[in-house]
Amino acid sequence: MGLAQRGSGRRTARPLRKTSPARPLPTLSGSPTPASTSGISDLDSGGHTDRLLQVIMDPEGLQLLLPSPTLAALANSWLQEDCPGLNFAALVTGSAPAQAALWAKSPGVLAGRPFFDAIFTQLSCQVSWFLPEGSKLVPVVKVAEVRGPAHHLLLGERVALNTLARCSGIASVAATAVEVARSTGWNGHVAGTRKTTPGFRLVEKYGLLVGGAAGHRYDLGGLIMVKDNHVVAAGSVDKAVRRARQAADFALKVEVECSSLKEALQAAEAGADLVLLDNFKPEELHPTAAALKAKFPSVAVEASGGVTLGNLPQFCGTHIDVISLGMLTQAAPALDFSLKLFAEGDTPVPYARRS
Repeated sequence: MGLAQRGSGRRTARPLRKTSPARPLPTLSGSPTPASTSGISDLDSGGHTDRLLQVIMDPEGLQLLLPSPTLAALANSWLQEDCPGLNFAALVTGSAPAQAALWAKSPGVLAGRPFFDAIFTQLSCQVSWFLPEGSKLVPVVKVAEVRGPAHHLLLGERVALNTLARCSGIASVAATAVEVARSTGWNGHVAGTRKTTPGFRLVEKYGLLVGGAAGHRYDLGGLIMVKDNHVVAAGSVDKAVRRARQAADFALKVEVECSSLKEALQAAEAGADLVLLDNFKPEELHPTAAALKAKFPSVAVEASGGVTLGNLPQFCGTHIDVISLGMLTQAAPALDFSLKLFAEGDTPVPYARRS
């Protein structure tokens, strides 16, 4: 669902389709609405495919992307990492039925409900959500309640909170990046990168989508990215791209990292679908992209390297189709959530009760 979509094996690529302007992030009053899903190309209106895409790319529909067996396997591995042996704290709590309230204590975008659910499903607990995926959080707010055996609630607590906090943090930064880019009038793709945490990529890529950004390629098999080291190993840009083009056949797109207009033109001539202008300053980026597009109008241009939320507007331009930011996954701060047990019949509060 990101940039690494399957394409043709032709020497020149179709340009990336422009996106519609983003909807503003909702505020949490009454029934919250999902956050923006900008960064996803629109199809022709009125068709079944268009309606289906809208459902899938809505934050509530994104859970359809996550296979249940994969969620279960991830949840099980996370729980085993946290408790590979004896759980002595279970003797403190016992196994009596209990309930806990999930509180959001910092602002941002709610993301990661499917992972939170999967963790507690492994522990025979039930989660009741009060806010939909993609909601804008205004603290302090009760997000959900979890019910199950006391020792199971506490066994899943930290793992579930860590996952939700990390995923929501990435969605929050992604949503901000999309909003910043759209404020300039630019309608290209704001995207993440492959700079993800080992073993946690699915959560982080999913968080990007909830925030309205594109995930880019999920792994090495999603798109052939020819980088500077590939060029050195192959001997030249032309040789590297032609080998990639042969390997890609009709099923994959080929993107080439370039550090100059000369390399970009060579890559496009050799058959690249996308050209990545890496570590260009904005004043160099735009004329280079314009010159490339003038000769190869169907080749898509991605800008990356040194892009932050602060300077993002400077990279937005007519000839730029994609702007990728590694900081969306590498530098996103986690949101603050807590899970607090409460007695049946009591009013849940976002802090521990002590008599």
